[in-house]
Amino acid sequence: MSVGRKGQCWDNAVAESFFATIKAELIDRRGWPTRTTAHTAIFEYIEGWYNTRRLHSSLGYLSPSTYETTHRVA
Repeated sequence: MSVGRKGQCWDNAVAESFFATIKAELIDRRGWPTRTTAHTAIFEYIEGWYNTRRLHSSLGYLSPSTYETTHRVA
């Protein structure tokens, strides 16, 4: 389901960027003998690297952890 009007290409840009990144940085770099192996590796990539330490341009090139710490609303 799209969140924008028909013809607006930027409504899925964040999701498309994420999937392109995980594909280039993890999925395409090795073979996956089982679904469980792939599932575990993807989970560890997202929770151990992507969501905690990887710098994100949309956050001013801060990691999500750093951004949340420095932009905490009181």
